[in-house]
Amino acid sequence: MKTENTVWHQQHVAKEQRAMLKNQQPCLLWYTGLSGSGKSTVANAVDALLFSLGCHSYLLDGDNVRHGLNGDLGFNDQDRIENIRRISEVSKLFIDAGLIVSTAFISPFSQDRASARAKLAPGEFIEVYIDTPISICEQRDPKGLYKKARAGEIKDFTGIDSTYDVPEKPEIHVKTADLSVAQCAEQIVNYLAEQGFITFNKNQE
Repeated sequence: MKTENTVWHQQHVAKEQRAMLKNQQPCLLWYTGLSGSGKSTVANAVDALLFSLGCHSYLLDGDNVRHGLNGDLGFNDQDRIENIRRISEVSKLFIDAGLIVSTAFISPFSQDRASARAKLAPGEFIEVYIDTPISICEQRDPKGLYKKARAGEIKDFTGIDSTYDVPEKPEIHVKTADLSVAQCAEQIVNYLAEQGFITFNKNQE
């Protein structure tokens, strides 16, 4: 618990210096969408593409984080809020290290996504809405979660009996039903290049 005796320790090496060394601008790609929408798949493809371009990046996947840091949390509304709070704080530290960070979480509540955005400097938070119709998500259903939710075996399942707040103005709107995974990744990386977060020549692709 933070107390009055807890102060922020100023480090000798600044975020700007780390970014300059890496030849990129740190930012947070916040992937949000329904279960089965393709968040992790697209985020992984983007991370691989950034790596191939010589960028310094890291992906924080929802399932992976719940194996350790957030392993004590469930899936009710209160735990979902805490899940997002923790990961946004971790992301902030990674950005301070000069990295391009990706988070792939359902993050269903717009208020939580807004809180994560507010922790960062203007322009550093990039909301990536992985827009996939629920009918397609259910067809994919890689973990069989929709089937269990429809049968009442899973409670508080987003899109079934728990709310998902659709992003109103995401920086990047990816419609996976119309694009391949490679095309989705290219759309996101091109955005980063256009906004000056990364620099690369077409010959590097």
